[in-house]
Amino acid sequence: MPATETTPNNSLLALWNRACSLPAGKALFSYALRWKVPYSGTIKARVEELSAGYAKVRMGDRHRVRNHFDSIHAVAMTNLGELASGLAMTAAMPPHLRGIPVHFTIEFMKKARGEIVAEGRAPTPETAEQREYEVEATLEDQTGARVARFTARWAVGPRT
Repeated sequence: MPATETTPNNSLLALWNRACSLPAGKALFSYALRWKVPYSGTIKARVEELSAGYAKVRMGDRHRVRNHFDSIHAVAMTNLGELASGLAMTAAMPPHLRGIPVHFTIEFMKKARGEIVAEGRAPTPETAEQREYEVEATLEDQTGARVARFTARWAVGPRT
């Protein structure tokens, strides 16, 4: 999805689009995100694409994200799935709404090794009334094999 697609007045997308116009802008955006969201920053993910309701995020295979089975740790993959789905949902929200994840599940299909790519997809909230939305992220390894599916339920409602 193109980086220029935006929800009106969405500050996350405005920041993304401004960063993408700079040399090394995606890297700068990813670094700023790590600083702003410290726990998510522990996996050192890189945001590759961001548009309204869509995010593509990469996590490298590093010693710090591995487990004793010599594969990517389940919690590191959960963190990546939450980041991709959260960016997609945040980018889909109009400025008069806010949201928070209230439930999530993750299903692991196989051991994950190598770089992992997560793609999050979220619906655009259609009403200002309090409502829950389901957001999904798929995680694939460098061969394109699906290694996990992350699903989050977001409570979305008006800013107060």
